[in-house]
Formats: sequence, structure tokens, C-alpha cells
Amino acid sequence: MAFELSEKTWKLGFTTGHGQQPRERTVTARHQEHVLNEIAQAKRRLGLPETAPVVSCYEAGREGFWLHRFLQAQGLTNYVVDSSAIEVNRRRRRAKSDGLDVRKLLSMLIRYEQGERQVWQVVKVPAVEAEDQRHLHRDLETLKQERASTTTRIKGLLSSQGLRVTSLTKLPEQLEALRLWDGSPVPPGLRRRVLRVYAHHTFLSEQIAAVEAERRAQLHASTDASLDKVRQLMLLKGIGINGAWLLVMEFFGWRAFKNRREVGGLAGFTPTPYTYCLSLFCPLLPHVTYCYYHRFQTVSRIDRPM
Repeated sequence: MAFELSEKTWKLGFTTGHGQQPRERTVTARHQEHVLNEIAQAKRRLGLPETAPVVSCYEAGREGFWLHRFLQAQGLTNYVVDSSAIEVNRRRRRAKSDGLDVRKLLSMLIRYEQGERQVWQVVKVPAVEAEDQRHLHRDLETLKQERASTTTRIKGLLSSQGLRVTSLTKLPEQLEALRLWDGSPVPPGLRRRVLRVYAHHTFLSEQIAAVEAERRAQLHASTDASLDKVRQLMLLKGIGINGAWLLVMEFFGWRAFKNRREVGGLAGFTPTPYTYCLSLFCPLLPHVTYCYYHRFQTVSRIDRPM
């Protein structure tokens, strides 16, 4: 059984092996009962007993891992596969549709179950607790990026009139003192727009402070094993809370490494073709290798004292 997932509908494909025309059905997205009903109907249509085991797969993406956990709770064997590892014909342009994709997944699933382990790469699904622990530092990273964009926007708006501020501290007062090239004050329309962006900047700064306070509270009060690792890493010279938290929650907290090449592959230190070999350990999106490489490469910069 294979899933081709989209926002509104899911395409399901069923087969018992090579040479059989797949049974394809479309259900409303995220309706678990519809999925279970289609599985039961497929078993009857294919002449299988109700107790027949079912093996399924779907591509890692925006649906995350909840579907994997739901299928496992129903007794199915499910694989979440890295979409960037699915083989394609590179000699010609490839037709693209949900039906074609689900049939391709079914074909590769059969090959994988028959022992062809290199046909694709299977994502290692984290535990619910480990996945939830990643939200704090990822939220903090997103907030900082959004705040940086507001800073750039403010400076860009002022620069368009030949104005410049060294910092955003007390920006409203600075706007009152700024003068254009001819000595006139900042135009009212520009001033109101800059202040609206500055209000957003202030709001993001407050959120960042709240998230950082929550992180410090967890670090001091929690007895979780992963936070013990954070405390141990912070004892090393040159590693602060940002780097230690990132390394534990994304790197050492829940992943299982088989060799040093996998460690280097996730960190972005190995040459081609091993640069992307760690995609089977985590990714929700095809570009995660760059994402983690960028995060780990900036650990030392984040915690370096100014």
C-alpha cells in the first residue's frame, strides 16, 4: 500500500505484487476512517483475509510523522521515505501526477520488501517527545530570522531617503531628529510605515525574550536526560547554551549513528557522495541536509563571545 499525499485529497494504491494492476482510490485528506475502510475493501477485492499483514509507505513531507504513528497503531508496517532518494529517469522529462507517483511508490515498496535495500532511503522517525523538544529552538531560530528581516526592512526604507540609524534603540525619537538632504523632516507616510515595522520588531523581541526565558527555566529545573547532555556540553569552553541545545536536540538527542561517516554526513563535513547520506536519519523536506549543515556550521559562531 502506498500513499500520495496532498492538501485536500490522498491517493491510495494497493497491490499484492508485481504483475498485478494496482487498485487506486482517492480519499479526503486526514480522514483516518476513510483510510481504514479502503484498506478493508482492498483486502476483500484482492482476495486476502482480514488478518493479512499490510505494508505501506509515503514520502516525508508536510504531514510529518503523525500518519506513520497512526498506521503503526493500526498494526501496519509503514515506511516514511526520503522523497529526494526516489529514483527517477534523468534521460527524459518525467510525467507527474498522483496516479503515476503512487504506482511508482508501490513498485519501489515491493522491491524494498523483496530485499533491495538500496532502492530508497527510509527516514528514522523520532519519538513524540524528541520531536516535541525540537520546537523550542526552531521557534527561536525562526523568530530571530523574522526580527532580522524587520531590521533590514527599516534600514532599507530609511536608506531610500538617504537616512541611516546605527541601532533601533529609541527609534521613534531618532525619527524625529532625522532630516532629509534638504533639511526637511521624515515624510509622514514613511514615518508611519517605519513605525509599523518597528512595532513588529518590538513584538518579535518580546517573543524571543520569552522563549529564551522558557529555555533557561527548562535548563535549570528539568531532569530530562537530553537536558543533562546540554549542561555537560556547556561545560566545554566555547560552547554556550545555543550551540549545546542545538547539538543535543538535533544531533545527539535521538539519532542513532552507525559510523563516523554518518556523523560527518549530517554535519556537512563529508565529501560527495556522502554529503547527503544522512537524509535517512531525519528529513521532513528534501533540503534538510543543507538546513542541518547550516545549523551545525554556525554553532561556533553563535556562541563565540563578542
